[in-house]
Amino acid sequence: MDDLLPGMLDLARDGSETLTRQLTDQLRGLIARGRLAPGQRLPSSRQLAQSLDVSRNTVSFAIEQLAAEGYLALSAGRRPEVAAGLSLDRRTSPRSNRAGSPRINLSAWAGGLHRADWPPVHDGPPRPFQPGLADEREFPHDAWSRCLRRAARNAPLRRDRPINHPPLQEALLGHLVVHRGIKAKAGQILIVPTAQAGLTLAANALLERGDHAWIESPGYGGANVALHAAGAVVSAIPLDAQGMAISPPKDAPRLIFVTPSHQYPTGRLMPIGRRLELLRFADAVGACIIEDDYDGEFHYEARPVAALQGLAASPRVFYLGTFSKATYADIRFGYLVVPEALIDVFEIAQRHTGMLASITMQDALAEFISAGAYLGHIRRMMRLYKGRRDRMLQALAAEAGGRLSIEAPAGGMQLLARCQANDRQLSARLLEAGVVSRPLSGMLYHKTGEQGLFLGFAAWNEKEIDQAARILGRIVR
Repeated sequence: MDDLLPGMLDLARDGSETLTRQLTDQLRGLIARGRLAPGQRLPSSRQLAQSLDVSRNTVSFAIEQLAAEGYLALSAGRRPEVAAGLSLDRRTSPRSNRAGSPRINLSAWAGGLHRADWPPVHDGPPRPFQPGLADEREFPHDAWSRCLRRAARNAPLRRDRPINHPPLQEALLGHLVVHRGIKAKAGQILIVPTAQAGLTLAANALLERGDHAWIESPGYGGANVALHAAGAVVSAIPLDAQGMAISPPKDAPRLIFVTPSHQYPTGRLMPIGRRLELLRFADAVGACIIEDDYDGEFHYEARPVAALQGLAASPRVFYLGTFSKATYADIRFGYLVVPEALIDVFEIAQRHTGMLASITMQDALAEFISAGAYLGHIRRMMRLYKGRRDRMLQALAAEAGGRLSIEAPAGGMQLLARCQANDRQLSARLLEAGVVSRPLSGMLYHKTGEQGLFLGFAAWNEKEIDQAARILGRIVR
């Protein structure tokens, strides 16, 4: 194994993806495909680092990440071992795709996903201006690695494991109370694998098939998917200058999904007057609100506006957040703050739907937050991302100023550039040229002729922003 493993790995050094992430993904893939069998021992971190000509920290972080995920077992004084009991090879038998195989009937919802006219999707390494990404190159990997190492070593000591790790609930609550104005107790915080999982959990728990639900238009596609999957009749509510436009409905909604801190994708901030109007409306019609604060940590022009949840006089608001934007994409955990009266039923629903997050990773995150590393990273990224936002605005104005209309966001990690041309065609041409965007028309759920490109700036340095802006400028002419 010591001699063979390096030859099974192929690390690219072009800078498009970190060596740590490549090594983690490739080792995970070898285990999942059965190339590394349960019980096999890996070389020591020093040996593997020398064989691959990378730093020992790179190897150590990858091993600790995989140990936290359960792929590897670590013990003092011994080399990493592929965990026992893994049978992850999902390769399909050749017989299953032969003509005459039984046809599987999809639900109407899943069939609609298959036939939908989706915009172009980029599945390769991250590229400018891919939205929704933090810059993992700026993440304090050494500090996170130490937290992971201690959490992995402490794992055998945790016999009684509640699905939501109390130290993480306490640490996260302390952060949310001070920095987002949340009013809750630690036990109200559910830790879920992703924010989308939290959204799906809430939709399934709160909606009966045929219930009415509201989403913003334009708005977050994941909410549209989750609400339809729960059987809701989804209404697209257009925006005005203050956010979701509230008017007396023909059919009162049972659930409302909003992004008040940075409306997705316009970046608009819902002012206090509209927030209070939304809360009064929800109380009047008996609706619950899911508040998605997906990147509410990042405000550049003023102090962050407190979360809608902290304003609620009645327990109708479910607060949804994620670690992936404030850290980086591999730390995908989400969290859902539920009303105190619903803690028990939501924890049961969480357990029965399998929306569980690794306790080892939760333990590492608890230390990362408690030690101040999380807040310190956010503050540093806030300064960095503000500079990148400004550089993006300058570059787009210089390269395509007359053809794009841009709403400068007061915060967040991406911006919306409206245009007159067909945004799906533009997005496809940009993708061919190595620039990733999302077309605005794919986020609209009511009839309108609006066109635009959703562009991320947070994950890209000034050189990358300038280069991608030049490509975009040539294509939108």
